[in-house]
Amino acid sequence: MTHTDALALLRARTPGSLLERMGIELLEVSPERAVATMPVEGNTQPFGLLHGGASVVLAETLGSYAAVLHAGPGRAAVGIEVSATHHRSARSGLVTGTATALHLGRTTASYEIVVVGSDSRRLATARLTCLLIDERRTD
Repeated sequence: MTHTDALALLRARTPGSLLERMGIELLEVSPERAVATMPVEGNTQPFGLLHGGASVVLAETLGSYAAVLHAGPGRAAVGIEVSATHHRSARSGLVTGTATALHLGRTTASYEIVVVGSDSRRLATARLTCLLIDERRTD
């Protein structure tokens, strides 16, 4: 499967998901790197700032999608650890997350995810580790 095919397949699974509700748009995905945007509007805390949890959702989405491509056919990626440091926040515009592989192993994959604001200033740095497992059949 090409990266273009994988991107189309993952985008097709978005309707009805948390990604759709948060407005996350997947732009690029490969085992080594994934990129997406998310609007600040609709993802704020009561004081009008981008919610830290929204940044973590974006980060885990990107790392998990990249990890599932690394895992390969018949396998799945499940997040087992996520952490984030919030450096600053945003009040408007789009934020962009970029996941970069740190470790691509047989049983785990780890990513650093950097979230930047419309002005390209770093808002958050996250780290995600996924366990790579065989898919479980549901039929």
